[in-house]
Amino acid sequence: MNRKNWIFLVFAVVLSSMVGAEGAVQVTHEEFQAVNADGTSAFSGPETVMLEGIILNAPEHFLDPAPGAPAYMGGQWQIYIQGEGDDHAGTALWMGQYYGKLPWLTHPEDSYNDSEWVGELCRINHDPNTSYLFHPGDRVRVTGKYLFYKGKQNINEQHDKAPENDFTIELLDPAAGMPQPEVVTLDELKDVNNNFIFDQTRNSGCEYFQSRLIRINGVSFVNAASWGPDAALEITNGSGKTLPVLLGFGAGFNLDPNDLSPVFDVIGILDQEDKDGNPPFTGDYRLFVPNYDGN
Repeated sequence: MNRKNWIFLVFAVVLSSMVGAEGAVQVTHEEFQAVNADGTSAFSGPETVMLEGIILNAPEHFLDPAPGAPAYMGGQWQIYIQGEGDDHAGTALWMGQYYGKLPWLTHPEDSYNDSEWVGELCRINHDPNTSYLFHPGDRVRVTGKYLFYKGKQNINEQHDKAPENDFTIELLDPAAGMPQPEVVTLDELKDVNNNFIFDQTRNSGCEYFQSRLIRINGVSFVNAASWGPDAALEITNGSGKTLPVLLGFGAGFNLDPNDLSPVFDVIGILDQEDKDGNPPFTGDYRLFVPNYDGN
């Protein structure tokens, strides 16, 4: 092989690692989640992106994926992918059944019927090359389109079930291992007035930990009366700092809450979902806890 052909081959290999078959460009989670001063997205990349990372949760622990589920969007599916190494960020992937209910669509044919939805769940929960069923701790590559939603950039179908809007998940390394949760204090997430700390650079505060697995030690529930699957609670450090906690659909939340220690450590994914959907998107962070193992 002459030098010219060798240079071309190296260039082609590098290019193929950056650009997918459909023109997707590989980006880091940090690049993808960049924000402006008001919390809106600062990402100006291509229409389709590729991201790599570790799956943090089982989709059925965050939302109810059952066909015709009672939620407004019917069945819903969502997982989080955490970046690795220097890529200190993460991204949520979301899909819903009843896109046709949205005000700008309002046509039943824009939604998945139950059998179509089951087919989509089967497609997205398995590696397309091996049919492997994904689990938390798997290292994967995600390719898809995206929309900004209430404080974070999400990979999704852009509320359109057309096949060209499908996102894909490919297995890179099964059972690579869950990342060690970062130990975070409420003082790193809330200021002296108990307001969320927002840092546009994403080098500190809530944005630094968003869509990543964290651990908060030595906290207690403000009121555990609503304990159970899909419950909204609040934790406190006893010094005036609080944080909303969303419990998932894991079976562990059916256990008796009286077995909980008054003071405990909690592990979950730091999420953001602005309540009114309008900028600024600099608050309304919450800790999502997928399941409880009785420990």
